[in-house]
Amino acid sequence: MSEVRTLVPTVVAALPLPAAEREQVTEVVVVGSGAAGLMTAVALAEAGRTVTVVTKGRLGAGSTPWAQGGLAAVLGADDDAELHVRDTLVAGAGLCDEPAVRTLVAEAPEAIAQLQGLGARLDLDAGGRPALTREGGHSRDRIVHAGGDASGAEVTRTLAAALRARGIAVLEHTVALDALLTADGRVGGLRTARIGDGGALRDVTDLRARAVVLATGGFGQVFTATTNPAGATGDGLALALRAGAEVADVELVQFHPTALWTGSGARGQQPLVSEAVRGEGAVLVDADGARIMAGAHPLEDLAPRDIVSATIAAHLRATGADHVLLDARHLGADFLERRFPGIVRSCRDAGLDLAHEPVPVVPAAHYVCGGVLADLDGRTSVPGLHAVGEVACTGVQGANRLASNSITEGLVAARRCAGVLAAELPAPADVVAPASGGEAIAPAARAAITAATTRHAGVLRDAEGLTELARALAAVDRSNAPLDVAAVEVTALHTVATLLASAALARTESRGCHRRLDAPQPRPEWQVRLVHRLNRTGHVRTRTVPVLAGAPELVVA
Repeated sequence: MSEVRTLVPTVVAALPLPAAEREQVTEVVVVGSGAAGLMTAVALAEAGRTVTVVTKGRLGAGSTPWAQGGLAAVLGADDDAELHVRDTLVAGAGLCDEPAVRTLVAEAPEAIAQLQGLGARLDLDAGGRPALTREGGHSRDRIVHAGGDASGAEVTRTLAAALRARGIAVLEHTVALDALLTADGRVGGLRTARIGDGGALRDVTDLRARAVVLATGGFGQVFTATTNPAGATGDGLALALRAGAEVADVELVQFHPTALWTGSGARGQQPLVSEAVRGEGAVLVDADGARIMAGAHPLEDLAPRDIVSATIAAHLRATGADHVLLDARHLGADFLERRFPGIVRSCRDAGLDLAHEPVPVVPAAHYVCGGVLADLDGRTSVPGLHAVGEVACTGVQGANRLASNSITEGLVAARRCAGVLAAELPAPADVVAPASGGEAIAPAARAAITAATTRHAGVLRDAEGLTELARALAAVDRSNAPLDVAAVEVTALHTVATLLASAALARTESRGCHRRLDAPQPRPEWQVRLVHRLNRTGHVRTRTVPVLAGAPELVVA
């Protein structure tokens, strides 16, 4: 373990917190209502704990409903756990925590069985068992799906219904501002606010709790175009950092190879064309019909996502083209309509016909492999603060997530975290009033932040661009205006972009979904996590932690 010296000072902004108007008490607060958050809340309620769910939008409006592919688990007769472990480790490019991967693989079938028990309508084969398909990086058919390409929507529907049936309290359109800390640095709740008209913050509340579980997803919105919904702004990661938690591997952002290209001016969330389309036989081609992935990898179009995205990005850089094409015509209109109804509809809405023409696709920011450093039980380096799902860095995903391991990990981690909290919930403790000082990032800076991050920290990066990005972020304007949700989000985006730039500049190699044009090979000395922690002056201190055959090392506050 050693400290990393950064070339550009890494400073993140603090929020000017509004004063709390009232106090509310619960046992556990879960922030976020995707698969990980909903399963955590349901499992805690079943264990007899009082739970309150805080979600920035409406219930279930996170990234999970947009997931098309499905959930990875060893269910096929020709599959076994060692193959799933191996595929995950290969995709993770040396940065997976193997014990965590083995736990995920072992517990995935039971998590999916529980989901079915809660009423999930999975697609079934002729024998009444879950139908299985294949995606990039998998050596067997092991992707469970629902509604053809509506797997995430069915997971969300199932868990939201289970939550409502158990009478769990839900605070919709409510933003978590900052953690409430005890005198010895434990988390004892959250300061929250309702989002009112125009994004104004109303009903500011200190929500006291014996534990807080972050399940807030990723930060794809830090890029100009992403597959993530509008709420994916990194709020939970920024909150955890300000609370004293360690975060790791923020530079490892996976780009999905096949977001639908809708024009050079595309902004915000873009339609996704699931990897499962290639799993069924579609191929990537250039404008002349030549195969993009032929010779690039033994698995060709079903290579791990980092390899496919990097190959496409290199092709676009070399040719000056805006996009490549996905050719699924040979699969036939009837099959495509039945297996991928949502994707066919998205293409049609964009004026494209998946069954009769190759459709334009490009890589887009999709999934954060890093996050708040945690074990698979959700424990972070700060007592009382837990993290599950995409917001957490458990070591399962390594340097590149294996397709469809994400919802599976969210469910497994949620069940384990709920089990820990059901058995070991800390005693209530007094909290210290949070400081009200700080300057948020000016909301007007958001477009510049996302444009610079996209330009300099996309699929392909280099030191010159990353240095320019870090300096541009350091010069962004602060705001003295009253805090609103736009300022909360842009401050979080600035925080994650700052960490991303610093870590990507420090990691002088190419590994997984981190590709440096000026350092194109992996280097053994970089088989480490880059772990960040905030000091009292707002500066980020970074250290390296070797990735060994053991759990991620947590330095407890």
